[in-house]
Amino acid sequence: MSGMAACIKKRREQAAGIGSCGKAVKFLNQDYEAIRQHCLETGSLFCDESFPACTASLGYNELGPNSFKTRDVEWRRPKDLCSNPEFIVGGASRTDICQGALGDCWLLAAIASLTLNNEVLSRVVPCEQDFGSDYAGIFHFRFWQYGEWVDVVIDDRLPTKDDQLMFVHSASGNEFWSALLEKAYSKLNGSYEALSGGSTTEGFEDFTGGISEWYELEKAPGNLFKIIQKALRCGSLLGCSINITSSAETEAITSQKLVKGHAYSITGAEQVNYQGDEEKLIRIRNPWGQVEWSGSWCDNAPEWNSISDEEKERLCNQSDDGEFWMSFSDFLSNFSRVEICNLTPDTLASDEVHKWSVMTFNGSWRSGSTAGGCRNYIKTFWTNPQFKIQLDEADDDPDDDDEKCSFLVGVIQKNRRRCRKMGEDMRTIGFAVYEVPDEYKDKSNIQLRRDFFVTHASSARSETFINLREVMNRLALEPGQYFIVPSTFQPNENADFAIRVFTEKQANVQVIDIEVDAKLEDEQVDEEDISSSFENLFDYLAGEDAEISAFELQRILNKIVSNRDDIKTDGFSLETCRNVIGLMDKDGSGKIGLVEFKLFWNKLQKMLKIFKKMDADHSGTMSSHEMRMALEEAGFTLNNMLIQILVARYADTSLLIDFDNFVGCLIRLETFFRIFKQLDQDDEGLVELDVFQWLILAQG
Repeated sequence: MSGMAACIKKRREQAAGIGSCGKAVKFLNQDYEAIRQHCLETGSLFCDESFPACTASLGYNELGPNSFKTRDVEWRRPKDLCSNPEFIVGGASRTDICQGALGDCWLLAAIASLTLNNEVLSRVVPCEQDFGSDYAGIFHFRFWQYGEWVDVVIDDRLPTKDDQLMFVHSASGNEFWSALLEKAYSKLNGSYEALSGGSTTEGFEDFTGGISEWYELEKAPGNLFKIIQKALRCGSLLGCSINITSSAETEAITSQKLVKGHAYSITGAEQVNYQGDEEKLIRIRNPWGQVEWSGSWCDNAPEWNSISDEEKERLCNQSDDGEFWMSFSDFLSNFSRVEICNLTPDTLASDEVHKWSVMTFNGSWRSGSTAGGCRNYIKTFWTNPQFKIQLDEADDDPDDDDEKCSFLVGVIQKNRRRCRKMGEDMRTIGFAVYEVPDEYKDKSNIQLRRDFFVTHASSARSETFINLREVMNRLALEPGQYFIVPSTFQPNENADFAIRVFTEKQANVQVIDIEVDAKLEDEQVDEEDISSSFENLFDYLAGEDAEISAFELQRILNKIVSNRDDIKTDGFSLETCRNVIGLMDKDGSGKIGLVEFKLFWNKLQKMLKIFKKMDADHSGTMSSHEMRMALEEAGFTLNNMLIQILVARYADTSLLIDFDNFVGCLIRLETFFRIFKQLDQDDEGLVELDVFQWLILAQG
């Protein structure tokens, strides 16, 4: 119940704008200003107990408690490392980011690209932080996380060995913004080690809220150079890397000083006049801060002597800072992949850059209810969450004569880095897009069922199912209405996700789910119509008081089901029997009489009939997906969230529901629907309760 309350609270906060960059969510409920003020008033330096200066914050395996890498680690504040520490010296620059002993070059490449745009940087690195008179050992940074911005507070105790920072550091030695940023991001993901290995696009997105796309250079489009130039002009963040064929090649250095399996950032793309022809050049930065390309157009290469002094002055930087130029043709020959992060409309204030229209929705895959797996599992695929997109306007400059609507779809799985210390990692995820059939157009309270997917092919889909944090594709479809179905590859894999749709023109996206309702029968039984044999049975069961209590009902039901071999049950619980009494008891006696027992008996026979009908394999139990169909057969239409709750409550560890739990589920549903309909006198789908009424209802 507390989870449901938290979900409702979250929706209210989002409606109030909490989670925007200007109103970032306080990570772990830590308020930077309040903590800082308290430290200043008490004359103390902040010590963050939520991310303590200990081995647990470093990692769990290679940086775990028993690793030689974590021996003799000391956590020290910048003022203990140098006499004049600075947060940022002369503005943040790419040379402030030098890699340490952590395999997070992907992150550092993203940070390096971040420094190219002060507007973007200021959203992640709040200004007015320093080591001056108001220093209190506390800093904070903002990151985008799956649809909302979070503000992460840290202390400035940093892991060191031999008086040197272990991880990211500035070349100047007394500048600490990049090291503190890395610590905040480590806290967000659970530990420093959780950042080992990744894609630059992940860092891009968490620093901007943008959506990333990538190109394999073996099959690069002919206009890739223009795409890169346009992306740089739009303030997009760009990275590149060289594939490896085995783990032994990781960070291996080629003969021309390029590092394999290493994340670089792209910082420029220019054309120069070289020997009478236009030469395309691309500027790249190694986050190590050194080890530069040694081929054509490298620092001090003879090619620079064949261009004008003006162009040479504008482009040439002859220093071993990790940044270098190379020809675009060499780039295509040596690198394997380019990654581009497209920014959200609120990221850049300029009206001159292209801005996308963005929609974000959160969802979850849950075993037995909404984790249906990919289309290979046709029996359950339809139970995955579904989203509807309406594309009305075609592109202004289509690539061909057909009118198409371009859009990006990204499905991003949440918080998977935090799961690494439990032995889990990324799920394998993907999505498919289906055109909405005519009978479902302009409707929202619907859900495509199994029969639809059996007979209809997808209009588009993700290129592959992959175990990355996000799967994304650029698509172009004719104007119309479509369903997007995100899924894990295998069914019954739990994960939370966010789905984002970036469109060039205005479009509408909405969550598709059926309307919650119940068709409740008001069956009447006349005492005169009850057969004498049933009445005699009741008298025998009820005893002298001619009424059946919850304890007596439990004994009766368990005796009945124990004599059947076509249904499996662990026996009716006292809670279920009390719920039956609560539903059927009309006079508030806490017991049921002859007519009430007859009404319940009729209900029980209907439930048994439904149970046996849906038990397709005659196992005596129902799968959680069969239960969904059984609930509909019983008259209940429930949305995905309610299905998830019911499966979690009534299914066993194998996601099976036995007969007694099925009865308990239906009785409780009917009870609450009847209470709600009785309170909703105006039939508006809304009731209002004071705390006393709520507590009375909750006790029922």
